[in-house]
Amino acid sequence: MSAPHSGGCQCGAARFEATSDPKFISNCHCKACRKATGAAFSTWVGFNNENVRWVTDEPSFYESSEGVRRGYCAKCGTPLTYAGDKWAGETHFLIGVMDKPEEYAPEGDAFPDEALSWTQRIKSAT
Repeated sequence: MSAPHSGGCQCGAARFEATSDPKFISNCHCKACRKATGAAFSTWVGFNNENVRWVTDEPSFYESSEGVRRGYCAKCGTPLTYAGDKWAGETHFLIGVMDKPEEYAPEGDAFPDEALSWTQRIKSAT
């Protein structure tokens, strides 16, 4: 896996590129990510903000909880990003929106205490 890393939404209206190696790749088991994505857990790849650029206009954002902004395509609704005070200066992308998601194997689990009982866990990353 080498930079640049690229991806976008289902309809192609929101496209991005990251010019550095990822800071992390992790599964998140928190309830907020489950609600935001509709999945049992979400796999995220994180980059420093200064290494991320939107090839198109930026996506739309909503504040899902205090200090957390989630990006999505206003045209097709694809969830794209997470940015929050806890990891300031970072943009996290769902691996499903990466052009080559198979290259982003998770290295751990965030919030494993919130995992659904039937999910398999990797080592804890929190």
